This record gives sequence, C-alpha cells and structure tokens, in this order.
Amino acid sequence: MGLGGISLWQLLIILLIVVLLFGTKKLGTIGGDLGKAVKGFRSAMGDADKDEDPKQLDEPDAEFSEATHEREADGSKTS
Repeated sequence: MGLGGISLWQLLIILLIVVLLFGTKKLGTIGGDLGKAVKGFRSAMGDADKDEDPKQLDEPDAEFSEATHEREADGSKTS
C-alpha cells in the first residue's frame, strides 16, 4: 500500500500518462516555474519578517487625551 491507498504501480502508470501527455520538455519547464514561484514566496516571507520593526509593537494602538485618562481613573463615564 502506498500513499493514501495508491500503490507504487498506480503511481508509475499515472506518471507515464502525464509524461506522454505533456512531454519531458514541458514538464521540465513547469517544474522550473514552480521552483521559481516557491523560491519567490519564501524570499517574500523572509522579507516580511525582516521588515517588522520591534519598536512599533511597543507603541499604543490609539492615542487618548488626558481627559479620557482622568475619567477612567475616576470611574465616571459620559455618553
């Protein structure tokens, strides 16, 4: 038993059909394009991790006036 109930012989037959349909040149081109896409995705993910500025994480999400802070300290809310 192979992957998910597919035997080795079934995989070989599927591979043979794919090679007959597309040819080895087309499969090589598709494989190269797929490899470039994965490499580009990985580099983009790495760039996104490097671009994050740790100083921004310490900043508050919103700015409040002093009056808001005083009302919260007093416990009074006005609508």
